[in-house]
Amino acid sequence: MKLSQRIKNTPESPIRKLEPAARSAKARGIKIYHLNIGQPDIKTPNQMVSWLKKTNIHHLAYTESQGNRQLIKSIVKYYHQLGAKDITEDNVIITAGGSEAIQWCFFSICEIGDEVMVFEPFYTNVEGYARMADVKLVPVTCKIENGFHLPSNQVIKSKITKKTKAVYLSNPNNPTGTYYSPSEVKRLYQLCLKNNLYLIVDEVYRDFIYQKVKLSTALNFEKKSQKGRMIIVDSFSKRYSLCGIRVGFMVSRNKELIQNVLKFGQARLAVGDLDQQIAGRMDQVPPDYLKKVKKEYQERREVIYQGLKKIPGAVFTKPEGAFYYVTKLPVGDADKFCEWLLTSFHHNQETVMLAPANGFYLSKGKGKEEVRIAYVIKKSGLRKAMVMLKLAVEKWNRE
Repeated sequence: MKLSQRIKNTPESPIRKLEPAARSAKARGIKIYHLNIGQPDIKTPNQMVSWLKKTNIHHLAYTESQGNRQLIKSIVKYYHQLGAKDITEDNVIITAGGSEAIQWCFFSICEIGDEVMVFEPFYTNVEGYARMADVKLVPVTCKIENGFHLPSNQVIKSKITKKTKAVYLSNPNNPTGTYYSPSEVKRLYQLCLKNNLYLIVDEVYRDFIYQKVKLSTALNFEKKSQKGRMIIVDSFSKRYSLCGIRVGFMVSRNKELIQNVLKFGQARLAVGDLDQQIAGRMDQVPPDYLKKVKKEYQERREVIYQGLKKIPGAVFTKPEGAFYYVTKLPVGDADKFCEWLLTSFHHNQETVMLAPANGFYLSKGKGKEEVRIAYVIKKSGLRKAMVMLKLAVEKWNRE
């Protein structure tokens, strides 16, 4: 039977497409250092999971479609601490990961054929979400030479059309690790207001900023007279190393939006009860947990930085946030190079797995020599991986 054009048009993940080659390498006895996917190895806070050993659960029922009430209260408290003190429970809806929140943004504010602007390189799965909603992503290219920071307003405005409905921004950015400064975000928000656009800000990596800045949220740029144009997407996956529970949320002062998005929540019934109970213990996590995690990521970032400095021809800047680098390597074709790392290269029966960065771009030909490196394993493993990467680049260019 014929499959739909929608599923045929949905792209495969550039992050996961090399998994068959990785499985084959492992079957040959090769150890792989996985720097290709943003799966943290950091321990989940004990306060969020230890209670599971003591509980005697006999029944897991549906929760409210909006979300677990205690979890929503905790999120409201969290946003008050970030400075958005007027946020209430009516401004929040729980989603099955931040991914579902992005999908719901597209479904709720865009008609079929509408456009959403993205800054490339961008989180690649957003393209899949857009295809599901029959929404067109319009890329604005950011340059590696200036750390992938936002281009001028003139460049951004040149991409706005009658069909543009929103701008999507990941801050700090996945895949680049770029932290867009408050002045950059404010400039973008004001541009959205002038052009009657929504600004969707994905703040999943908010707690991992390596500059001395006060923890905040883009919601703080929205004035009472401007309510309704800012949508925040967030998740527990990275902050508390809880990728497996699939709990995220959407926050907006646009109560009409949240009330209507709830229809999607009702259609899919509810997010898992146990998952939300785990996330709802965020209040019990001591502040020093995130301080320690942030320090660990900073140290890992430095390991990658020192390793890349030893690779002649590598182009990169030290990222200000998240736990990623996008680096240009002197390999000609990063797609082929990343596959070759798994099929034809090893050093003492070990190799490294990276994500080709061309999949994080929509513009044809962009990112051809770039890779994304996720520093999500221990520093000792990162040091070995960077030694292997240097050897691999040298061997690749000899062959």
